[in-house]
Amino acid sequence: MKLKVQCFAVIAALLGGLALVALAQPKSKVRIGYCGPLKDIDAVKSAGFDYMEVRTSEIAALSDADFENAAAKFKQVELPVLTANLFIPANIKVTGPNIDKDRQMEYVRLALDRVSRLGVRLVVFGSGGARQVPEGFSRQEAFEQLVDFGKRIAPEARSRNITIAIEPLRKQESNIINNTTEALAWVNAVNDPNIQLMIDFYHFSVEKEDPSAILKVQDHLRHLHMANPNGRVMPLKWDEYNYGPFFATLRQIHYDRLISLEVSNANLAEGPQAIALLRRAFGD
Repeated sequence: MKLKVQCFAVIAALLGGLALVALAQPKSKVRIGYCGPLKDIDAVKSAGFDYMEVRTSEIAALSDADFENAAAKFKQVELPVLTANLFIPANIKVTGPNIDKDRQMEYVRLALDRVSRLGVRLVVFGSGGARQVPEGFSRQEAFEQLVDFGKRIAPEARSRNITIAIEPLRKQESNIINNTTEALAWVNAVNDPNIQLMIDFYHFSVEKEDPSAILKVQDHLRHLHMANPNGRVMPLKWDEYNYGPFFATLRQIHYDRLISLEVSNANLAEGPQAIALLRRAFGD
């Protein structure tokens, strides 16, 4: 009997210790990154971002030697590369009468090979120029071409442990897939676990989408881009734009993935202030 009591006491102590360890763990935080060219690696690291989002087309266009140098640079500064954007260059069309599927796939394999070597696990499929539907071409056929493209690239992404996330773009940058509803329709039509979607707050705002749209796509939401829509600049102050409803909805769905700042004419010296704003927006 005494031995049993001692055993129970030991087990209770172990469980209590585990509970204390669990309580001591910091709560999970959304990781904040920055979209930029390779020349900004040092500045992105110095600004305190958790990771960098590289430009896929820039990485794919490098010579083998320059790519190895870039990979070495990221390791040297210890800056993770978790995501990539600018997936398909405008000269490789994915809609219209003149698509070249062999050329598409040759580029996709090279691009995914390289970004996966850098550590990328998600590639944003915005690529407005590549997916722009030519004037007079059937929009339904263009959508079917995009679905076919998604089905063809999904296995390539999966074999490299990458997710492709479609990005709804404002109408000034693309004439197809301009909101979350259309993005979800594409994801559902492709019907592959490695094909998902993301939301860019800039495009989301320009297209006047309601934050409730996030609730409809939450099961497929894998990534976010962020900017102050007034000029597409660094978000710095809570009262400079109506950010509240968007982030309230993200907190409601317990979003805990990645968010990358994608801005124009960036001053990376403002990075720490933007990071602090986003931390507060997510309640961290």
